[in-house]
Amino acid sequence: MKIKYLKVVLFCVFLGFASGLSIVDAKTEGELSAGMVNPGHEEHPVWFKVSFLDLFEDIEDATDSNKRLMIYYYQDGCPYCKKLLQENFTQREISDKAKKYFDVVSINLWGDKAVTVGDKTYTEKDFAEALKVQYTPTLLFFNEKNEIIFRANGYYPPEKFSALLDYIGEKKETDLSYQDYMAEINPKPSTGRIHDEVNSVASAIDLSKGLKDGNGQHLLVMFEQRACNTCDELHLDILTRKESLEQLMRFKVVVLDMWSDQIITAPSGEKVKIRDWVKLLDVKYAPSLLFFNTDGDEVFRSDAYLKSFHTQSVMDYVASGAYKTQANFQRYIDKRAEHLREQGIEVNLME
Repeated sequence: MKIKYLKVVLFCVFLGFASGLSIVDAKTEGELSAGMVNPGHEEHPVWFKVSFLDLFEDIEDATDSNKRLMIYYYQDGCPYCKKLLQENFTQREISDKAKKYFDVVSINLWGDKAVTVGDKTYTEKDFAEALKVQYTPTLLFFNEKNEIIFRANGYYPPEKFSALLDYIGEKKETDLSYQDYMAEINPKPSTGRIHDEVNSVASAIDLSKGLKDGNGQHLLVMFEQRACNTCDELHLDILTRKESLEQLMRFKVVVLDMWSDQIITAPSGEKVKIRDWVKLLDVKYAPSLLFFNTDGDEVFRSDAYLKSFHTQSVMDYVASGAYKTQANFQRYIDKRAEHLREQGIEVNLME
C-alpha cells in the first residue's frame, strides 16, 4: 500500500473496498434492555490518551514524546473489540509495548464527537465514513508527517498484534515490508500445512479458467501460510462445520501459499508469482479471504481473525450478491443474525 497523506485521504477513497472483518451484533452480550443506547460497553485501558480529537495535534504530541499515533476505531457490543481489550491489551508485554511506542486514541464508529483534521471537522461517524472504516476494531497508524502508514482491519491474535506493534513502533516499515517481516519472525508454531483439500477451481494454476462458465459462482482465494495457527483453526474447525460447508460450496475455491514463488494466472489473466500478487493486492494477514467476481475483479475481502458465524456471513454476503446492494456489511450482518434468531436458530458470535 502506498503511503498517502491524511489530507488526501479525506477527499478520496484511497483504500478501495474496505477489507478485514470484525463484525458486531449489538446483541452479542445478551438482548438489549429497553432504552439502552450503548450495550456491551468495555472500559478502555486507563493509559489510552484523553484526546480532544484534533488529530494533527495528537500526532505532534506523539512525535514530541518519540511515539506514534494509533487510532482505535471501536463500537460498543463488538466481541472482537472485547478480545482486543481483554486478551491483547491485558497482557503486560503488549500493553507495555503499546505504551512505549504509541499514543492510543479511541474513536467511536457511531459517535458524534467532533474530529478535527487540519481545517476540516467531522463527527466520529462521518470521519469513519470518509476513511471507509466499516468494521471494528480498525487500527490506523500514523507517522510523523501526518501520513497513515498502516491500517489493521479487524482483530489480530496476541502474537501477531505484538509483532505489529514492534513493526510500526520500531519504524521497520522504511526497510522491510510487513509481509516479509512476518515471514521472518514466524510468531507461532502450527501444523505447517497448506490446507488445499478444499480447492474446487478448474485449475489452481490458472485462476481465470472457468470464471465465465455460466454458473455465476464467485472465486474465493484463500491466501495462507504454512506457519499459521489461525489457518489451521479455519480449516480444521470452522470450515468443517455444516453451515460453513454449505456456504463454501457456493464458490470456486483455491488455497494459495502466500509466500510461494509459483507463477500463476490471476483472475485478471495476468501471469504473476503468488508472493508478488500478494504484495500487489496488499494482503497482510494469513488467512486472508479474497472474493472475485466473474470478470476477475475483487469485490470483497476478509483479512481478520473470525469465528464461524462471521466467516459464514462473509461468504453469504458475497455469494448472495448482497454486497451489490448493501455496502455496509455491519448492517447486513446484524440483519442476518436477527433473521436467524427469528427462525429459532441460535447465533453464537464467538464459536
